[in-house]
Amino acid sequence: MGTMMDLDQSLVELRQTFRSRRTRSLEWRKSQLQAILQLLRKKEDKIFNALHQDLGKHPIEVYRDEIGVVEKSINHALSCLEKWMGPKKTRLPLVFFPASAQVLPEPLGLVLIFVSWNFPFSLAMDPLIGAISAGNVVVLKPSEHAPATSSLLSETIPLFLDSKAIKVIEGGAEVCEQLLQKKWDKIFFTGSQRVGRLIMSAAANHLTPVTLELGGKCPVILDSLSNLSEIKLAVKRIVGGKWGSCNGQACIAVDYVLVEDRFASVLINSLQRTIEKFYGKTLDEYQNLSRVVNKHHFNRLRSLLDDPLVAASIVYGGSWDEEKLMIQPTILLNPPLNSELMTEEIFGPLLPIITVDKIEESIDFINSMPKPLVIYALTKNEAFKKRILSETSSGTVTFNDILIQFLCDALPFGGVGPSGFGRYHGKYSFDTFSHEKAVLQRSYWFELEARYPPWNDFKLKFLRLTYKFDYFGLILLMLGLKK
Repeated sequence: MGTMMDLDQSLVELRQTFRSRRTRSLEWRKSQLQAILQLLRKKEDKIFNALHQDLGKHPIEVYRDEIGVVEKSINHALSCLEKWMGPKKTRLPLVFFPASAQVLPEPLGLVLIFVSWNFPFSLAMDPLIGAISAGNVVVLKPSEHAPATSSLLSETIPLFLDSKAIKVIEGGAEVCEQLLQKKWDKIFFTGSQRVGRLIMSAAANHLTPVTLELGGKCPVILDSLSNLSEIKLAVKRIVGGKWGSCNGQACIAVDYVLVEDRFASVLINSLQRTIEKFYGKTLDEYQNLSRVVNKHHFNRLRSLLDDPLVAASIVYGGSWDEEKLMIQPTILLNPPLNSELMTEEIFGPLLPIITVDKIEESIDFINSMPKPLVIYALTKNEAFKKRILSETSSGTVTFNDILIQFLCDALPFGGVGPSGFGRYHGKYSFDTFSHEKAVLQRSYWFELEARYPPWNDFKLKFLRLTYKFDYFGLILLMLGLKK
């Protein structure tokens, strides 16, 4: 981006585009979504290359987490968009007779989307799909920590999408500060809690609504399973949910595992075998693991192991290669609970295992921590499932699998408390970037005189009945019992 004047000119053009009402039409919205599909198809190789440069992601991981998920979301939006845009009729109490009502979705206006670096393509496109579907104009701010993807978005989006309605602005912290000084109709942010607080504080100056997709320490509750095949599958899902998606650098990645003490050794051995099967035994062998995003985050992760008591709890892994920004998948057994490893979101390839005497104690343990974005519970115990649902709070609960909830357009995705607020995916993305305008219409041919003075006892009794028994109030009205 150039000067502040360039930014101001861009925002003026975007608001003019929105006021022209062009973005409100079904045709425009569909054309932009279809254009993103064309971008995916024609620039797939460049997307693969950008994600490899930024994070060392394998092309199959890129397709699964970045390209395929976006294509799926677009096709879902295209198939549902006309229905989403339509007014929703709502039933009115009979006392409003004769009247009709509907809820009409309308775009918010000028939207700012901040993108996180860990999934720098899909976390740009997924909210963009929702903002476009709802008919908004958009400024997209990619993460400077994923520079190849940021450049790709900046170069390709203007080639495929309406450049007067959707703009990409690159830059670092200074650019973010400039953007936050401006007035927006919505800010959508994916990232850390620390930056989320700054976003929210800046948005408050203009009373701008925000959606914050943050993170937290997402636990796995591993209950006892009945046979070896189930144990192997559960461990495979834990390994995939920890290291298989950006090497633990994901807000929904497994942060720690809760298991009964008697199963800890079995779990550790099974984790080790699965890790080596999926990724290899040494740093030199790893072909399917993403690297740590940059030196700063590499050093942050390294520092988590500086505490001698934390280092002493390592039961597998622990090696690293600073030049390659690679840290070996590392398992720790019962590290100190007051260590930074257990009080802060890890966001990397370190996996603490915390043992309890009885798995039911895991509920109290989770409740002693800030509310997580996701709770994963691998259990077949229906009574225990009900307890988890009723006695814990989290953005999502997923039973007997890891990560798949993120791919489901039928479910809202979002946090609660410190893990964020607001939700998106599928129809929920459309709703996030829309205002639901209530519309009520009445006729002039009938009036409820009891609503007006002069007041008397009958009118008070009538109003009491109307509010308490709406249908009864109408019957009285129909009988002409009014003054």
